[in-house]
Amino acid sequence: MTDHEVAIVRWPGETPPIEDDLAALLAAYHLRTEAEKGEPVADVNGLPDRYRAEITDPRTAFADDVVLVAFLENATGGCLVVTSPTHGQSEIKRLWTAPESRGRGVASALLGTALSDAANHGVHTVRLSVWEWRTGAIALYERLGFTVTQSWDERKQLVCMQRTL
Repeated sequence: MTDHEVAIVRWPGETPPIEDDLAALLAAYHLRTEAEKGEPVADVNGLPDRYRAEITDPRTAFADDVVLVAFLENATGGCLVVTSPTHGQSEIKRLWTAPESRGRGVASALLGTALSDAANHGVHTVRLSVWEWRTGAIALYERLGFTVTQSWDERKQLVCMQRTL
């Protein structure tokens, strides 16, 4: 494993200059997800409006959320978004590790930082949803204490999980 650092980004405020790198990570995440769902698109312009908005202006799209970006050897290696707490609960979204950074602990570092930060801000439950074919991600979540729970999302093939902090 190589040393990595996770930066917590809260907008507005002082943030590292990561918006272009974050946009690239989000674009890769959404393009890959659409392809895995059997609905591939050629580029970002083919994505649904809500996903395109995250890519073109992550600062606005995630203004109320916490964005974590992992740096690996001075390059961005992954990202994760934690929604603002509502009634002591937050949701993890957009966990993505750049392909060249996989297998180096980036996703675990992002999740560990996210869980610690959420607990420090009064969150008692963190939930997430993951496509059932992402078995590696599901295994990682289970190793970190997440359990499958009743779905709150109507989309087929989506596994909903949660963890108490």
